[in-house]
Amino acid sequence: MRNTLSRRSALRKMAGSAVAMSAAASLSSRLNAADAAADKMKGLINHSVCKWCYPKVSLEDLCVAGKEIGLHSIELLEVKDFPTLKKHDLVCAMVSGVPGGIPDGFNRLENHDKLVDYFERTAPVVANHGFLNIICFSGNRLGLDDEKGLENCAIGLMRVVPIAEKHKVTVCMEMLNSKVDHKGYQCDHTVWGVELVKRVGSEHFKLLYDIYHMQIMEGDIIHTIRQNFQYIGHFHTGGVPGRHELDDTQELQWRTVPKAIADLNFQGYFAHEFVPLKDPITSLRQAVELCTV
Repeated sequence: MRNTLSRRSALRKMAGSAVAMSAAASLSSRLNAADAAADKMKGLINHSVCKWCYPKVSLEDLCVAGKEIGLHSIELLEVKDFPTLKKHDLVCAMVSGVPGGIPDGFNRLENHDKLVDYFERTAPVVANHGFLNIICFSGNRLGLDDEKGLENCAIGLMRVVPIAEKHKVTVCMEMLNSKVDHKGYQCDHTVWGVELVKRVGSEHFKLLYDIYHMQIMEGDIIHTIRQNFQYIGHFHTGGVPGRHELDDTQELQWRTVPKAIADLNFQGYFAHEFVPLKDPITSLRQAVELCTV
């Protein structure tokens, strides 16, 4: 009798062990699937940072910290800065240095010759380094109506686009707010910028969609990005209000914005352009972690 009970007890233990092993295997399978899904989502955003936001941090030091954080790029740099980036195996996702800067752009015919000359000199250097984008600006209105500004910008950009196409680089016009930071800037709404891209009619001219600036001017960020995704070549961040850290003091839920962009299979760069109030490298690290999907 005792032997029969022992056999029954052993069988029950074996059955219980089998159930436990099966449950453990099922749980492990689910966890592995979740991990695989998480790994698949990570790395869908190519992070960059704008150097001007860190005036007290040398480019060399920002490169070292950026690599450790997981940045792919440091941007809004000029050709002279390329060797430092190459030393650290980083790229410049958006090259700057265009003459006239923000106020004097393509909306004035008298600016076109110097702008074309800049792109003729700069585009081949950018291409030779394997970089992809060069920034440009509409310029300020100064009494110029939006239709005339569109017409003038299109005339100038149609001279530049063949240069960009030849060297396989993309010219990106930044959209900026004219309410707080850049009074009178003409490319201050998505509708205007998209119309300009349509008029130019080249895959080598797109918009730099600055989320900070467009949140101030328009809001409705994710819907606008989805509706106009084909016209956008690059993104900038920055908390509203104040253009500071991407934290819980800001209007936007920053975690959702890069997720929406990643869902669109965006292959370009998502660049952080906020002015930190706290330790700059810590704030940059937190922004990258928050926006990694």
